Amino acid sequence: MSAPIRVVVVDDHQIVRDGLVALLGALDGMDVVGTASDGVEALRVVADSAPDVVVMDIQMPRLDGIEATRQLVAQHPDVHVVMLTMNEEDETVLSAIRAGASGYLLKGSGADEVRTAVRAAHTGGMVFGASLAGRVAALFAGASTDGPDRSAPTLPGLSAREQQVLELLALGRSNDAIARELYLSNKTVRNVVSGIYAKLHAAGRAEAIIKARDAGFGRG
Repeated sequence: MSAPIRVVVVDDHQIVRDGLVALLGALDGMDVVGTASDGVEALRVVADSAPDVVVMDIQMPRLDGIEATRQLVAQHPDVHVVMLTMNEEDETVLSAIRAGASGYLLKGSGADEVRTAVRAAHTGGMVFGASLAGRVAALFAGASTDGPDRSAPTLPGLSAREQQVLELLALGRSNDAIARELYLSNKTVRNVVSGIYAKLHAAGRAEAIIKARDAGFGRG
């Protein structure tokens, strides 16, 4: 039996925080290992509790969720962040993606949607709320079709293996799916993906996908 997903909940409203703790704690395969009321506290709690996934609000005192996410993914590359917020403005969604968020849900999402997002983030996937999915998909597909022929896309500095993995990333595959498709171990895929992020100067999966699609990956 696999170990439970370790989750930290970050929200400045105690009633929301307590509700999320109760929700996630009641789900099979999940263990809430810490809570925080703002971004500053979140950085400390994550360092102390070593979670797999952080469920993060955006609008918080001292340090907002977007900047906290940016610092978290830089300091803890194996930790995935799912934003859970009332804010659905395009600019905020894009900022969260570029900060390295692996998911973006609106408060009021059902238990199944939250569970799916946390599990997807844990396996290296990405989930966006139903009302946002089309908008985010348009962003990923929004790369310009102008310019040189991209029938055989490439990015300087990436190895053949990294470009192979990047193609599957751009197609929306999770790390687990990439491992199965390329007959690699999950650890190898995680290492390759981390190397891709570094070489593309991408804060996380979403930004890497945007850059990959802009270069012509993920068209097939």
